[in-house]
Amino acid sequence: MAERAPQPPAKRLCCRPGYNATCRQGQRAAGAPCGGSASAESSKKQNPESLLDIAARKVAEKWPFQRVEERFERIPEPVQRRIVYWSFPRSEREICMYSSFNTGGEEIGSSGESNDETRLPFRRGIALLESGCVDNVLQVGFHLSGTVREPATPSEPELVCNVSVSFDRCKITAVTCGCGNKDIFYCAHVVALSLYRVRKPEQVKLRLPISETLFQMNRDQLQKFVQYLITVHHTEVLPTAQKLADEILSQNSEINQVHGAPDPTAGASVDDDNCWHLDEEQVQEQVKLFLSQGGYHGSGKQLNLLFSKVREMLKMRDSNGARMLTLITEQFMGDPRLALWRQQGTTMTDKYRQLWDELGALWMCIVLNPHYKPEQKGFWLRQLRRWNGVDVCPLEDGNHVSELSNLTNALPQGPPGDPDPLTRPHRTVFTRAIEACDLHWQDPHLQHIITEDHCTNYCHHYNLDSSLFDARGWPLWHEHVPTACARVDALRSHGYPKEALRLAIAIVNTLRRQQQKQLEFFRAHKKELLLKGITSVTNLEGWVGHPLDPIGTLFSTLMEAGRSCEDGAAAQLDFSGSPGSGRRTERPVSPPRRFLEDGESLASLAVGTALIGLGQQRAMPDGLYAQEKVCRNEEQLLARLQEVELDDTVVKIFRKQAVILLEAGPYSGLGELLYRESVPMHTFAKYLFASLLPHDAELAYKIALRAMRLPVLESTGPSSDLSRPHHIVSVVPNRLPRWFTLSHIETQQCELASTMLTAAKGDARRLETVLESIQKNIHSASHIFKLAQDAFKIATLMDSLPDITLLKVSLELGLQVMRMTLSTLNWRRREMVRWLVTCATEAGVFALDSIMQSWFTLFTPTEATSVVASTVMSNSTIVRLHLDCHQQENLANSARTLALQCALKDPQNCALSALTLCEKDHIAFETAYQIVLDAAATGMNYTQLFTIARYMEHRGYPMRAYKLATLAMTHLNLSYNQDTHPAINDVLWACALSHSLGKNELASVIPLVVKSVKCATVLSDILRRCTLTTPGMVVLHSRRNSGKLMPLDKAPLRQLLDATIGAYINTTHSRLTHISPRHYSEFIEFLSKARETFLMAHDGHIQFTQFIDNLKQIYKGKKKLMMLVRERFG
Repeated sequence: MAERAPQPPAKRLCCRPGYNATCRQGQRAAGAPCGGSASAESSKKQNPESLLDIAARKVAEKWPFQRVEERFERIPEPVQRRIVYWSFPRSEREICMYSSFNTGGEEIGSSGESNDETRLPFRRGIALLESGCVDNVLQVGFHLSGTVREPATPSEPELVCNVSVSFDRCKITAVTCGCGNKDIFYCAHVVALSLYRVRKPEQVKLRLPISETLFQMNRDQLQKFVQYLITVHHTEVLPTAQKLADEILSQNSEINQVHGAPDPTAGASVDDDNCWHLDEEQVQEQVKLFLSQGGYHGSGKQLNLLFSKVREMLKMRDSNGARMLTLITEQFMGDPRLALWRQQGTTMTDKYRQLWDELGALWMCIVLNPHYKPEQKGFWLRQLRRWNGVDVCPLEDGNHVSELSNLTNALPQGPPGDPDPLTRPHRTVFTRAIEACDLHWQDPHLQHIITEDHCTNYCHHYNLDSSLFDARGWPLWHEHVPTACARVDALRSHGYPKEALRLAIAIVNTLRRQQQKQLEFFRAHKKELLLKGITSVTNLEGWVGHPLDPIGTLFSTLMEAGRSCEDGAAAQLDFSGSPGSGRRTERPVSPPRRFLEDGESLASLAVGTALIGLGQQRAMPDGLYAQEKVCRNEEQLLARLQEVELDDTVVKIFRKQAVILLEAGPYSGLGELLYRESVPMHTFAKYLFASLLPHDAELAYKIALRAMRLPVLESTGPSSDLSRPHHIVSVVPNRLPRWFTLSHIETQQCELASTMLTAAKGDARRLETVLESIQKNIHSASHIFKLAQDAFKIATLMDSLPDITLLKVSLELGLQVMRMTLSTLNWRRREMVRWLVTCATEAGVFALDSIMQSWFTLFTPTEATSVVASTVMSNSTIVRLHLDCHQQENLANSARTLALQCALKDPQNCALSALTLCEKDHIAFETAYQIVLDAAATGMNYTQLFTIARYMEHRGYPMRAYKLATLAMTHLNLSYNQDTHPAINDVLWACALSHSLGKNELASVIPLVVKSVKCATVLSDILRRCTLTTPGMVVLHSRRNSGKLMPLDKAPLRQLLDATIGAYINTTHSRLTHISPRHYSEFIEFLSKARETFLMAHDGHIQFTQFIDNLKQIYKGKKKLMMLVRERFG
């Protein structure tokens, strides 16, 4: 940290006494020794501390040394020495703060990579100190110098660093080290030298400021001093020495126009800021580096560590906290990605957005510093307004227009105005900090709340005002809750834990009183509100998910104070990890017991506060990021609640809050009146359910069942009354909801239901109630299916007997899923159908029979036959159910009935399945066959009919197969060029079947073939097959054919031959119309096949010759092609 550049010239000018009127008067006697060890003065003794040391220490802490010199005419040398001695920092904590990210524990190095803790600058500095690597330590006034030796390593030689440190009022104000290390924090060498001075002050040579020594010298001594100094360092200082000499000898030089001369060892001037040394350049460079990495290499974690460092500085009341945050903010505002995202209309990443939120929250803490100076607040306000006015400054909720007005003040009592959203100013991440600049700490009641000395007496004498105190005389603080909690966070952040605790308790007591009043109001007006169907929300912005995180702040404040009390007396903070190291003792924050109920602890108060905040009914905010933040903040708060042990006191609070939340009407997210766009309570209720279940199951189920609601998904929400009953702020009811986190919310709703199903196993009444709630409130088929699967798994655990009731719930949910997805597209539909059959099988024969009886409300005909009925009639199902013959037959009858019904409704897709399922029942099979015949004329295509026909042949019904094949042929039409059509094989099979059945069947099918098939190659193939074998080679009705081949010149083959020749002629002319030279050879081969068919006729040779002659005449223009025809065919 700024250990490379030389120190700037000292600001303070020192001169001899009597040089002029402004010089300090009266120095100590000349010739008094300045050197010597300070061991006598600083050695630890058992005697009481001297008054000189006490006074010198206080002066050294608070006064700049120039003011001391100006205040007193003469300062004795012993007094000066003690002030100089006590001016060096005495606490190792501050040195640790400036040389590592955290004051203890595991850290990450600033380079972004995980480092061993021993490599941290502070730990390394301690190691160097304890290894005896610090030497030549000298303190001259307010300047400490020394050498630190870095031992050699296998890869690096030994390094000796010259280190110097300037300090003022117990703060290190400047450091210089020869190591050249560039980092935000002090290097290990600066740490080693500083800790040497802290731990071994008696071993440090102490001298007064060098100007004091020079004052004691006469002219000869001064000349000798200067000449020796130049001689020792002539190569470095000779040019500078000559320049200064020239200027001093010149009467009109600038150096002679001022009195005195600078002394870097003389301490601070009155105008100097008293703050620790912070390398601003390195802070800016590091932040810029982390931002440029875009979230990679742990840069987001590094930035969070920097924010934690700012909070640590604020807690130590170090002015560098605001200074460092300013530097960080400037780099954030200069991030080039902001302009890029704005141009592209894209949003920043979630992690980056959270960094901006923390930036805004830190500025809120800074401007709420209870001991700020007005000029400081003015400076911060100007900075914030400047950043706020930049176009690319991120908005608070991520939206382009915010619908919230200034909320740092309490909500108005009357109806709020409704200005045009487009005219409202954007609320950036800095808006709340800017608004907080209008807040102050001078309110008398606020002062008495946070001031322990006055609180008790004040409450005792001035408890008449009910708005300031409750009936018990406990102080209340009425302010916009997030703003009030921001005050608590500011007090904690600036190192005022007791004051923060007192204000937090006052806020919590106010929240509890407000909750009780709301409960009483709703009870008094319950009938009226329920009758009107009021759906309103009590807060325009919720406390959970709020940018200022009010509930999280209260919870942290109370829990930390509670842990501090439990830990007992002082907490020892050891910064070195070694015996004898410096320690800082902190007193625990003791709770004001007067304002806690009997038996109540701070931890239990924190739990109650969290429950109040989580249960608050609030509107879902606009924008993706704001909605995600609500979910994330809720989950974080619940995770912290889960760390609290559920003892009897905490369970009592759970019960009390659960009852209030159920009965608080529109003020509670678990009340009877729920605004349509309220934030759902599923995640919160799941936690409450799990916590209350072992202690009060009835209450746990009431909470969980009430929380199952999700009215935003209801098609029509309850009507909203805009009359605005007292204390209820209505929200515009017709705003179209855009819930970006709806998928996550539905998942949480599903998990809540699953938790209840698991807990209700074995309890029929509760399972029925949970089932009704699921069916009423969950609108996603996928989530209901998941619940059905969960219930099935729980009901059929391997190590126990099936839970029949839970199994029925699972089945019922599955049936609902079937009904919901029957007429909609769902990619998991087939999986759902198969699972339902499995569930019904586990439930028993009755369940299977039931779903088959009502199949038309659950399944498509295809699903019912191919999945349901087929599975029911499988051997595995029979074995699984242990059915006897009678039960098997009944179940099979139901499946066959289902199959026939499906075939009747959808013969195209279900006829074959119906035939297959009805094979073993003659009547049912005949019925299915008749359904196919009836549908063949109009409702089925040739592919389906050919498939069924082949099935019939396979089952031993060739005549039925023949009939279905002829019906299929009537739907078929093959053109001349479809020689690769998929139906060709079916046509060949049909002809072969007819041929095998006999001459009459073949004679009947050939006219159908001639009519349907125009492709010459297919017809020629059929013709050849019919001439190779004798028709009727199968036994049919005990009749065998004559065994003679059929002639080609007689029916029915004559008709097929003529059709084939005609097809070749037509196909030839069609191909010649658009033929290209590259297809000539293929065409010649086609004519060769045509000639083979022509020659099968009695006068085929003559016909083919005439055909070729016609081609030559008609297409004589295609000379090359005709030449090829002549070469092949003459």
